[in-house]
Amino acid sequence: MERLEEQITVNKEHGLHARPATIFVQLANKFNSSIRLDKAGEAVDGKSIIAILSLGVNKGMQVNLIVEGSDSEEAMQELKKFLEAEDD
Repeated sequence: MERLEEQITVNKEHGLHARPATIFVQLANKFNSSIRLDKAGEAVDGKSIIAILSLGVNKGMQVNLIVEGSDSEEAMQELKKFLEAEDD
């Protein structure tokens, strides 16, 4: 089982709040891999809207995206692209 981890700067206008967090979770749930977001040592389930919102990620903050599973490369690419895009 492949495990990928990458530090990413969130460029979303409003960070990972309501709408972008919902879209992130929808994208994450398309994959079989385990997906976690870590901000300053606090890691949460990337497939849980409540967990993502609890991190309080704002524009310009760095997070570690940790993906583990059979489709980890595809999941990492798609989720990284989403986090780095400036539009919500």
